[in-house]
Amino acid sequence: MKILVVGGGGREHAIIRKLKESPLCGEIWCAPGNGGISYNAHCKNIKATDLDAMVAFAKEEAFDYAVVAQDDPLALGMVDRLAEIGIPSFGPNAAAARIEASKVFSKDLMRKYHIPTADYAVFDDPAKALAYITEKGEYPTVIKADGLALGKGVLICEDEASARDGLKEIMEDKKFGASGNRVVVEEFLTGPEVSVLSFTDGKVVKPMVSSMDHKRALDGDKGLNTGGMGTVAPNPYYTPEVAQQCMETIFLPTIEAMQREGCPFKGCLYFGLMLTPKGPKVIEYNCRFGDPETQVVLPLLESDLLKIMLSTTNGTLADTEVTFSNGAAACVVMASGGYPEHYEKGKEITGLTEGQISGSPAVVYHAGTALTDGKLVTNGGRVLGVTATGDTLPQALEKAYAACESIHFEGAHKRNDIGQRALKALL
Repeated sequence: MKILVVGGGGREHAIIRKLKESPLCGEIWCAPGNGGISYNAHCKNIKATDLDAMVAFAKEEAFDYAVVAQDDPLALGMVDRLAEIGIPSFGPNAAAARIEASKVFSKDLMRKYHIPTADYAVFDDPAKALAYITEKGEYPTVIKADGLALGKGVLICEDEASARDGLKEIMEDKKFGASGNRVVVEEFLTGPEVSVLSFTDGKVVKPMVSSMDHKRALDGDKGLNTGGMGTVAPNPYYTPEVAQQCMETIFLPTIEAMQREGCPFKGCLYFGLMLTPKGPKVIEYNCRFGDPETQVVLPLLESDLLKIMLSTTNGTLADTEVTFSNGAAACVVMASGGYPEHYEKGKEITGLTEGQISGSPAVVYHAGTALTDGKLVTNGGRVLGVTATGDTLPQALEKAYAACESIHFEGAHKRNDIGQRALKALL
């Protein structure tokens, strides 16, 4: 099969490398792709959100199948547009992608179908939102922009002053554009966080191995929120008992709710969960593979990814094998100095041969790299995700951190405590 993958980061690199293991996979293209991805797939520099150009390219190349991996093109209706020209895709259509693209839609869905989540209220007026927060007087409180905001549209406000500043930033200064026209004000939940990605064909849901993300930029969960500085899988807090409870109270009810609303979800549905003292609750849904969760989940997948993806599209997931190894995986993100704020691009990366470390058991997933005059250089905030697997989490972490020592670029920054919370939970 000739396949198009839409996107260009570490998640897409992980998807491509796993797809290539399938005997069904032939020629593979990635648009826009990146420098490191170009070692594993043909890259075409088309913005993932340029639907007209992407559809024209897909038609011209006559792809057999597309994997739309990024949230923006899914929300804009890339799957719908490709279907119109006869190209089936992995991923939800625009109506189903609202589960991530609109926080208001997803919260109202959970309320209507009694899916456990934080208590909330919706506002399109910052003054009314602030009045509600002040009257409740419960801090910290959470403010979320309604629309997509590169994973950064969530503010945790410790007091009235920070809530006022947050509302101004989102709703008046329009830091996230039209995504901030409405906000969801939520109660603050406590407990261990768990990410569970799942395959679904709209009827059946098959969860993947659980994972734990590390959002803060600095060791000890300090510093600013990022797109994710590293991940480990499985998440030790996600026991078989918790998994069963989530299946019964969250996963299946969500799939059924989407069906009832007339927008069945097909593709990868990501459940961001909080294991609260009152049981598991949904923090958020994503309508696609998480980044960098994908970089630890897919290396543990033993089944054929392309077969699974096709079964979600065709509605035959019930008959398709989805199995994961019993081992562990760890991903350490190497970022540009200054990320997630100001950082420079174009720094030469050394220590890699054709994007990988020679002789290392670790895999390097490229998130923000480019090839300039034959040299690999940095081209984003998160540059590389260095992933290793092992029989145990300590083994996987040791291999991943050892591999990081072989890679160099000016200003490289990584966290040195990825997986430490998980290790404590294992004791």
